[in-house]
Amino acid sequence: MIAIIDYGVGNLFSLQSSFAAIGKQAAVTSDPEVIASAERIILPGVGAFEDAAEKLRATGMADIVKRAAAEGKPVMGICLGMQLLLDKSYEYGEHEGLGLIHGSVKPIADVIDKDLKIPHIGWNRLIIKKQSPLFKYLKDGDCVYFVHSYYAADCDDVTSTAEYSAELTASIERGNVYGCQFHPEKSGDVGLNILRAFCEI
Repeated sequence: MIAIIDYGVGNLFSLQSSFAAIGKQAAVTSDPEVIASAERIILPGVGAFEDAAEKLRATGMADIVKRAAAEGKPVMGICLGMQLLLDKSYEYGEHEGLGLIHGSVKPIADVIDKDLKIPHIGWNRLIIKKQSPLFKYLKDGDCVYFVHSYYAADCDDVTSTAEYSAELTASIERGNVYGCQFHPEKSGDVGLNILRAFCEI
């Protein structure tokens, strides 16, 4: 069973529906016992980093995610959930992340052309940088759906990027911890194949 962590932030039920579409059982839950018994964990998230990080800690979910990662359980962060895996964020100040993957969260405005719209919204091609178990059913250039104004920077564990006048981090991976800046649950068959691959890790 896959646990989709409910800490008050995220598009949870579309994720649950995506797993159902590939024949996998996923529970949206904030129950520590359910999460502890799950084979895999999804950390979703939309919105502001500081608010999400505070909710994650206030609900005790931060420690649960760290414990699961330390036990070797596959953990995947999606969108803001991916950013929370990093050391810190510079979104409206400086805020501490989970520190499961080294790196920081910075505004895309600092690196993209000034005439481009923010947030970066829509379909974009993946540029694969390192092979990953998540890419089992993918090929270089497959398109996924993004909605973000910040990106993972200063990270040595980037597995793919997307071009938006600059190469922005699209996915990261360290050991059994994975992150996708894009939304697999909004990315059609490509996204479903990423979730399918995650279920096979």
